[in-house]
Order: sequence, then C-alpha cells, then structure tokens
Amino acid sequence: MLIRPFEETSYRSPQHNTVIQLAQTHKTKPDPNGLVFGTVFTDHMLTIEWSLEEGWQKPHIQPFGNLSIHPGCSALHYAVQLFEGMKAYRGPDNKVRLFRPMINMKRMLKSAHRACLPSFDCAELLECIKKLVEVDQDWVPHSDSASLYIRPTFLGTEPTLGVKKPNKALLFVILGPVGSYFSTGAKPVSLWADSKYIRAWRGGTGDCKMGGNYGASIYAQYEAVDYGCQQVLWLYGDDHQITEVGTMNLFLYWINEKGEEELATPPLDGIILPGVTRQSILELGRKWGEFKVSERYLTMADLRQALEENRVREMFGSGTACVVSPVGRILYQGENLHIPCEGSFSPLASRLLKELTDIQVRHQTHNTLHDIFYRPI
Repeated sequence: MLIRPFEETSYRSPQHNTVIQLAQTHKTKPDPNGLVFGTVFTDHMLTIEWSLEEGWQKPHIQPFGNLSIHPGCSALHYAVQLFEGMKAYRGPDNKVRLFRPMINMKRMLKSAHRACLPSFDCAELLECIKKLVEVDQDWVPHSDSASLYIRPTFLGTEPTLGVKKPNKALLFVILGPVGSYFSTGAKPVSLWADSKYIRAWRGGTGDCKMGGNYGASIYAQYEAVDYGCQQVLWLYGDDHQITEVGTMNLFLYWINEKGEEELATPPLDGIILPGVTRQSILELGRKWGEFKVSERYLTMADLRQALEENRVREMFGSGTACVVSPVGRILYQGENLHIPCEGSFSPLASRLLKELTDIQVRHQTHNTLHDIFYRPI
C-alpha cells in the first residue's frame, strides 16, 4: 500500500509501487504566451483508488482520459469532494521545482478529514505527484511568466444515495501549463464588495479547499461582472469584515490607526483559506523587518476611513494561480473606492511578486527561506 493511514508503519517506497503506463501519442504543446488558465492538460494523470475493505491501492500514472464513476456516487450528489492547487516551475538551469508542496499536502489532508474522506501520508502522495511531473516534465513551460499547474482532487465514489462517510474514494491528479490567471494580465483588479452573499462562516468549511465553496460562489461572481468588477470581495458579519477575494487572500498595506506602517491580512479564524502564497508573504514581510506585519480583522469602515485620511498605500491579493495581484478599485455600497496603485503594479506588490518569482522560477533568494520554499523534482 503506497498511501497509508497514519497508524501503519510499514510500506514500500513509491518507485516500487507506482504503475506507469505511458501514452502512445502526445498532444501538441501550446505557446506559453497565449495560455488560458485551466484549459490545456498534459499527456498523463495519476489515479489512486481507496476502499474501506482493501485500503489504498497501487498508484497508476496513465494516459490522460475520462474517469468512469457510478452515477450514484457521493461526490456527484453531496459534494464529498476536495482539491488542491500547486505549481511546478522550470528554472534557468532547466531544472523543475515545486513551490512549498508539503503545505499543500497538509492542507489537503485537513480538507479530507473535514470531508470524511480517508487519511493519507502527505510525503508519499507528494512522491507520486513528483513522479507524475517527472513523466510530463516536457510540459513545464520554458518561461518566467508560465508554469505547470498541478490539481490533486479527491472524490467520494461509493455508489449509494445515503448521506454518509463513503467507503470508496478516488484520488487523482491532473496537470496543465498555465499563464496569468486574470485575462487582464498584470493589471490591478476590480472588486465588488457586498454583504448580500456570504462565502463562509464560523464552523463551516471556509478554511478547506472544497469544490462546494467555489461552486456556490459563481452566482455572485457573475453579479460582480454585471457591476463591472472582476472578482467578489467577500464580507462577513454586520460590521462587514473583509475576508478574502474569490480566488485570493487579501492584504492591506497602510498606515494603521496607531500611525504604524503595517501590512495586514485577515486572520485564520476558520473562514479564511490558509493560502500558501499568503503564508509566504507573511514570512517574507517579517523577515524584512521594515514594517509591522499583522493578521488582524479589517472592516470596510476601516478601509473607507483610511482612504479618506490618505493612509492606504496599496491593496493586493495573493494565491497560487495569480501569485500577487494589485487591487485598483472596490465597488462598495454604490461607491467606487479607488485604491492607490502606481502604474500597473503597486510598489510592495511588485517587490513581493519579484521576490516570489525569483524563488519560484529563478531559484534565487537572499534570505534563509530558500530551504523552506524549494522542493526539487
């Protein structure tokens, strides 16, 4: 058994257990400059089946293709499903590297527990993913502005309409080259902030990467577009706490109420997704030691007052897909709140993007986070 419950102590290494079936034909690789996020997939995929009776089966790397699942499985009816998002980058030395993948594995395990899906060994799953990326490494773009997106997915597949913990599951991983997440590229995004819809609440699944969190947000996303905005800024509570954006964690760089220069982001209180890029930005900011770095509650009233008093320096989102994306405008209660942004990229957002890109793509960093951030293939 390759992916094992924590109580097991003996298992064989991935290279002995993974079954590999290579594709006989290969797709044409796209131009990395014209990639649309999530529309192109590589030649192979990873599948691993689990059952209560037999446990985890051997991992299979096989030609990319459709899945066959029972129409009564719990993933289709009750959203017993979760996923992750991570990237592989090609450096100037032509080596392929993953960015902090173990954080993704641990977050996926947490989501699995919340979804009543079986436990797995994070290190073993990561080895399987690395092997898949190795098989399809020619798909990792030779570009500073593109990467290989990795999408691990976990489904309950028991063929029953009963609302229960599934006794069968499927874990699979697909890959695809990606460029910029937003169609506007590296330009400030616009947000629609309205308390009409709520993304997550305390005691819910907002801190887990479950498909239902995203599917339920699509309706509000289209309403944001109708108002001329690109994304939804999710608010929470009667005081309109700022939480996160549809695909990003959010940061505010400002002079706070005490006159301190501060980089602030909402805390992980069960509503916010614990983003890998979010964590990396907090660690970089604290390492620099140039301004206060806080995880604290922020409200729209706080933001509006700070804008009126010219205390806001910039605002930006972060995530695996977008990395760092400046915010230029927020539509709130019928008023456009214009966020300071010099050119297409504000200074701190630009600096963070460069630092993260140097780490991810160019294999360069001037601080001790190097060994934490890197995981070579």
